Amino acid sequence: MKKIFNVVLLAVATMTAGVAVSASANQLDDLLKQVKNDRVSVAKLDKKREAEFKSARADKQALLNKAKRELKKQNKRNDRLTKEYAANEITLGQKEVELNNAKGTLGEMFGVSRGAAASAAGMIATSIVSSEYPGRTEVLNRIANSKEIPQLSDLEELWFALQTEMTQSGKISKFTTEVTNLDGTKSTETITRIGTFNLVSDNGYLNYNDGLGQVQPLAKQPASYISSAAADYFNVSSGYAPLYVDPSRGAILSLETRKKNLMEFYHEGGTVGYVITVVAFLGFLIALERMITLGAMGAKMSSQEKNMNQPNVNNPLGRLLKVYHDNKNADVETLELKLDEAILRETPKIDRGINLIKMFAAVAPLLGLLGTVIGMILTFQTITLFGTGDPKIMAGNISLALVTTALGLIAALPLILIHSIVASKAKSIFSKLDEQSVGLIAALAEKESN
Repeated sequence: MKKIFNVVLLAVATMTAGVAVSASANQLDDLLKQVKNDRVSVAKLDKKREAEFKSARADKQALLNKAKRELKKQNKRNDRLTKEYAANEITLGQKEVELNNAKGTLGEMFGVSRGAAASAAGMIATSIVSSEYPGRTEVLNRIANSKEIPQLSDLEELWFALQTEMTQSGKISKFTTEVTNLDGTKSTETITRIGTFNLVSDNGYLNYNDGLGQVQPLAKQPASYISSAAADYFNVSSGYAPLYVDPSRGAILSLETRKKNLMEFYHEGGTVGYVITVVAFLGFLIALERMITLGAMGAKMSSQEKNMNQPNVNNPLGRLLKVYHDNKNADVETLELKLDEAILRETPKIDRGINLIKMFAAVAPLLGLLGTVIGMILTFQTITLFGTGDPKIMAGNISLALVTTALGLIAALPLILIHSIVASKAKSIFSKLDEQSVGLIAALAEKESN
């Protein structure tokens, strides 16, 4: 039984192995067939690529041949143009020689006319006569830049331009033109031209901007006595009138407008200058009040002197007389003490503020000295930071030092004078009171002795 079972197992195993070998053989056949098919496809693709490459190579060869033909053509053209250029250079040299021979002495005239036109154009462009006669430089610039022999009409234009400038330089002309104001607005005004020197109107001096071809007012008019003379001259219709003329054609006038006026100098004093101004103003205000008060007081005392028997308490002398009348029955010593007391009572009213004026007169120059010291400190600080290469950097601080000193002296001098005047008025009042007091005591003493 066991043997039969083993035989059966062997037979089954043999059948299984046969089936496996048969399946493996089928797979190998399929693989072989697929490899053959792929080889055929790859061969076809390679042939296609090879055909495309050969076609592209043929196209590139055709382009190369075309480029070679074009290069050869351009080389021939270059040779031809080179020969033509050389021939043209020779021809130009020959023609230039012929031209110089044909011009003869006209060549010298050509250079002179060009030089004269260029010089005249520069002079006329900056002349204030162009404000009245614009557009004169166009012809001159054309002549100056021309490469041809000038025509007779061009030479006449040059002659007319020079003659016009020469003639107008000795004339005073009034004309109407457009004036460009400092804010950019434009207005039509009548102005007077003084030869080639200045332009004036009823507002003062004007300037001709040759770069823009515009008549403009000065950024700042010169000193009032100069600008007012110009305005007066403009409004004169007949006769003669004085006028300041700038012979440098604007240079001196430009420097004059850059000068600082009193207010600009004053503001350079800065804070110290303003403090000095306040001190001076307070001193003048107190002095004015004292002069008015003491003047009124003196007038009332003079009026009281005319009526000694009826004292009026609205003035020091009247109050002194009232004390006398109230104590006329007292002895001389008592009356003297009473009158001294009355005078002492009037002293604060008379002396009030006078010492303040004196104090302000002493403080003002000290403040000026303070400003001087501050200005010098700032000057040395500027020198430390920027050096001494540009004096304009230090000018502001030096101006502060000098202006404050000047302001202090300007404030102190009149304050001292006014203090003397006010103190003199007060002293005269005291003298009058003392005089009347001594007189009253003497009268009482004389009365008692009788």
